[in-house]
Amino acid sequence: MPITQRVATLADGRELIYFDDADTSLGAERAVDARTLDARPATAVMRQDVLTGDWVSVAAARQNRAFLPPAELDPLAPQSPTNPSEIPAMYDVAVFENRSPSFGPELADTARNAPRGLEDLAELGLERTRTAVGRCEVVCFSPEREGSFGALTVSRARTVIEAWAARTEALSALPGVEQVFPFENRGEAIGVTLQHPHGQIYAYPYVTPRMQRTLEAVERTTPDLFQRVLDTEREGPRVLLSGEHWTAYVPFAARWPIEVHLLPHRHVPDFAATSDAERDELAPLYLRLLRAVDALYDSPTPYIAGWHQAPVHVGRDTVRLHLELTSPRRAADKLKYLAGSEAAMGAWVGDIPPETIAERLRAALETVPAPQIAATQSGDPT
Repeated sequence: MPITQRVATLADGRELIYFDDADTSLGAERAVDARTLDARPATAVMRQDVLTGDWVSVAAARQNRAFLPPAELDPLAPQSPTNPSEIPAMYDVAVFENRSPSFGPELADTARNAPRGLEDLAELGLERTRTAVGRCEVVCFSPEREGSFGALTVSRARTVIEAWAARTEALSALPGVEQVFPFENRGEAIGVTLQHPHGQIYAYPYVTPRMQRTLEAVERTTPDLFQRVLDTEREGPRVLLSGEHWTAYVPFAARWPIEVHLLPHRHVPDFAATSDAERDELAPLYLRLLRAVDALYDSPTPYIAGWHQAPVHVGRDTVRLHLELTSPRRAADKLKYLAGSEAAMGAWVGDIPPETIAERLRAALETVPAPQIAATQSGDPT
């Protein structure tokens, strides 16, 4: 059977989507969210830094979000009589709108100040503001309290990938959304405030500064820049894993002590454009990669795994979907902290040569068996 979507609504009107595994043991019915919740907070306001053109979302409601709650009050666990969590029923994978988002819905009282397209956002001026229109979603990988993506089964990983694709397509269609970014933060050293295995998806009302620099690089070089990077890396000494559809490697100019990029072999702008075959291969390959990162040391490695996708309205033919996984861990008991040059000026200094970390990761991969695929997981969600 295919991976299945089931749409529901939380007590305050936020959207909740269940994604059932292809081999799920769950039934079709889901409990209703019967909580009494406060009204949703006002959508945040963005302020422009006139010296850089960057937009900064000021989201005061985020100060109230959960911070390392005890297991019995896990807000991402299925609801119980003693835990009024965010998800009312047992699930395989669940996606819902964040209660305290950095970017939120365009409400009636804020619509007049919403961004008016990319040209409006690109203008510079003193004390310019816009409503932080967009969406922030939480992606729960499992009902279990602890873990991360790397601990999932192949079937469950495939379901999360399907969720990323479905939500990318849906969020890209929302008015005012310019870029969609799925990511996972893992470990307290990264700043994670919930131990529950989960990721997030941000739908931004602008093209992010990092993506703007990528678009500029393509403009200054060649439209097939990503393919040239991939071809060069595949011929070099930093390749870690390669399948029919994907290749993982340590990049030539890695900034972080651990940094891995993962690219599809053909041009696809985002997850929504990937094929079933590409998603099927990605699930076990990505799991093995994450497990190798953990195998470097005796304790789990903190990381940020960010899936860079082409903006919604520009760069679709040139910017390729790709993963950038980074970790500040430079030794078993040492972390890289951004020094003044890096944090203040963006002038990086690498601690470990990329070729060295590639060798270490390849050695770690030798200790990590290929994840077992129990059954075919592909198929369009229904």
